[in-house]
Parts: sequence; C-alpha cells; structure tokens
Amino acid sequence: MHITRTCLIAGTHSGCGKTSVSLGLMRSFSRLGLAVQPFKCGPDFIDPGHHAQAAGRTGHNLDGWMLSPKNNADIFSRHAYGADVAVVEGVMGLHDGFSGRSNAGSSAQMARMLDLPVILVVDARSMARSAAALVSGYVQFDPNVCFAGVIFNRVGSANHAELLREAMEALPDVPVLGCLPRNPDISLPSRHLGLHMPEGPGVPKGGPNVYDQLADWIESAIDPQELMESIAARDIVLPNDPTPESPRVRMGVARDDAFCFYYEENLRLLRQHGAEIVFFSPVKDKDLPDDLDVLYLGGGYPELHAFELAQNARMRKQIRAFHESGRPIYAECGGFMYLMEDIVSEDRGRFTMCGIFPVRARMGKRFRALGYRSVCTNADSQLGVKGVMARGHEFHYSAMEGDVTENGNVESLYSISDRKGPMDSVEGFRCGNTLGSYVHLHFGSGTVAEAMVEHAARIRVSG
Repeated sequence: MHITRTCLIAGTHSGCGKTSVSLGLMRSFSRLGLAVQPFKCGPDFIDPGHHAQAAGRTGHNLDGWMLSPKNNADIFSRHAYGADVAVVEGVMGLHDGFSGRSNAGSSAQMARMLDLPVILVVDARSMARSAAALVSGYVQFDPNVCFAGVIFNRVGSANHAELLREAMEALPDVPVLGCLPRNPDISLPSRHLGLHMPEGPGVPKGGPNVYDQLADWIESAIDPQELMESIAARDIVLPNDPTPESPRVRMGVARDDAFCFYYEENLRLLRQHGAEIVFFSPVKDKDLPDDLDVLYLGGGYPELHAFELAQNARMRKQIRAFHESGRPIYAECGGFMYLMEDIVSEDRGRFTMCGIFPVRARMGKRFRALGYRSVCTNADSQLGVKGVMARGHEFHYSAMEGDVTENGNVESLYSISDRKGPMDSVEGFRCGNTLGSYVHLHFGSGTVAEAMVEHAARIRVSG
C-alpha cells in the first residue's frame, strides 16, 4: 500500500488550455522533487509522450469506453503506486465522450470511476461574473463528480483576476486555485493530427525547455506545493497481476518518428503473454532484427517520413519477404499505410511503400474518419477464433485508393460499429498472414494480445 495524491485536470472544452496546465503542473511537481505519475484519458498517443518529458515517467492511457472499470483501476494503481502525485489529464470537455447521451469515455466518467478530484480549467477570456455561471453549470451537471477547484486560464490582468475571484464567491465549495495570465509564447503548437510529438520534427515551440517554461507560467500564479498538499491523498494498492509468461516469440515492433502510436498497455500485455519485444526503425535501420516471429507496425506519421521510408528499399524488401514467408504481421493505421503500394499527397508527391496491399494511401486536407470503433472478426485470424470482440479508435487523414479486395488475395476480416451502430465500412484486411487496419485496437479490451502471441508461437513451432 502506498499513499499518493491524485487529481484529474479537466477542461470546459478542447482548446481551453488543459494540456498546458497539465504539463506545467507535472513539471512543477517534479521540480519539487516529487515522483509524478502522468495519465491521459482517451485514445491519445501524443499527450502521453509530452507527459513523459514533463514528469520523467512514462505516461499511460485510461479509457472508460474501450476498457472496463477493472482494467482502468488496475492500470491506474499499477503505475500510480510509488508516486507522490498522480496527475490525470482529461479528454475534450469534462463531460464529452462516446456520445451525447452518456458519460462513457468522458473525463467525468473517469473521475467517478477512480474517485479522482477534478481541477477544472476554464478559458476566462472576455468573461467575469459569467465565468462563475459557467463553472456552476459544470459542477451541477453531475453531482457525483468531486471538484477540487478551478484554474482560470488566459486571464488578461490583475483586475480581471479580481473580478473572477469575486464572481466565484457565489460558489464557496469550488475554490479558485489560480488565475493564469495570457502567455501565447509557450503554447504547444497543433498540427493536422493534434499536438506535435515531443521528440524529433515538430518539437514544441521553445525547444526542450518548453516544459520548464510552462512550469514557470504555472508558478507565476499558483504555489505547486500548496496545491499538491490541498489534493486529497489516497491509498494505492498494487493489482494482483499474474506472473508473466517466459518469452515464447520474438516480436519486432516498429518504433521511431514515423511509427510511434502505441498504447503502453498493449506492449505490457504482449510481454505478459510471452512476447519478447524488439524495437526497430523502418526509417533508419537497414535490416530487421534477427530471428523474429511476428511484426507489429503501429500508427504514427509515415506521411511525414515517406521520403526516408521510400529510400530505405532494403527494409521494405525485408518486410515484404517476412510477409511472403508466412510469418504474421499486424499493422494499424500508419503501419497499414506503410504496407500499401504508395503514399501520395499533393504537397509531397508519391512515395513507394512495401506493396503488400494493392492500394495506395492518399493524404487529404480533412480527416476521413474519427471516433471510437467496436470490432468483431468474421473469421479465425491472428487475433483469435471467429467472433473476437475488441474496441479501438479511428482517426486518419488518408484514404485508400483502389479496391483492396479486388484481386482475391485480400479479404475483409472486420465488422465494425460506431456510436450509431453497425457501419458499412469495409475494414480489417488480411493478405496471407498479414493483417492491416485503420483501427487502433486497445488490447486491454479483449484477448488480442494473448491470441497474437499464441498464433505466432504456433507458426514458430510448425515452421
């Protein structure tokens, strides 16, 4: 058992500044010498990378729609154990999630599920007394959500801050924790798939010190020591995890600037069930690691590194040979694009990829798909026997050009649903023992990790 202080940083809406506040608080707490464990609500691959840079500990995802309450509680406890403070960054607005009819997938759901006090970040531009009315609505909408207080962001002056504090006197149970001044120089830049990755191209404005700049900004209006001590402490008990299996297969996982979208829990579950994970870079490495049984190509930004990927013909040839050998490959979104014939965009041109799937990925200016997805397999596969259920998320700007199943060598494996029910989309494409999809699955939503390892182990033995 360990005593850890916990909080969830939520926003009134996307763009209110909750990520900047979360990163600034994580860094401020770290500068006090505290062990800070970051978490992120929702299907986000980028914010956890920023969290790790700010806090010095790997960030982990929590999700109330993709994962069960027990899964979320176990992930939270497993990683919060031993930390002085656990900071959970919310997703979108406090009550936004899977649909407009329920709190599934929302920050509010996670706050209730894990008994986390909420610090509400409010963009106070052009508001004074109205800010209190706004906060009152968020507090009253779900009485079962506990609020630790409010942080006003983009406050224009000392007089503006005074007006906001006066207005909040009408809500004595919701303390004002701070009034943060406008400071556009330290904002994190956006790009077409959200925030920039914290490493490589697109380092946030201000370079590596942006996290210290955010901490300085926080500390200009908030005493992090007082704030930390005001957050309720709780007992954290480690989950009773099964003993990991001895490695049975060697799994090559593509991980570099082009392929960087992985849930850490997916990798943990693969190791739990007997995968020895070996990272490699399709951008920089000339050869695949030795003696691999299975490949996992995650999502990311292959379109930004398409020239380098195309130039690395030796790696592309080896991945195609791996496919032709019958050993399994699992690819999601960006990894799936890499296995197509080409990646094409108006501003960058056409670049040759691996050519396993007989289509090309064409980049668009607007996203082609966005939202949670429920997947059911319609045949036996490396994910398990027919009827495997799993949950995930889809968000991409590219679209397939061509009929991927036209020549008979590729079949569609998934039936998928979104918040409105079954979708007409053709998804989950299998060519031999290679499975590619635009859907990012969370392996904690089903038995995918165990099945993938078992499938690769059977092929290893039979081969």
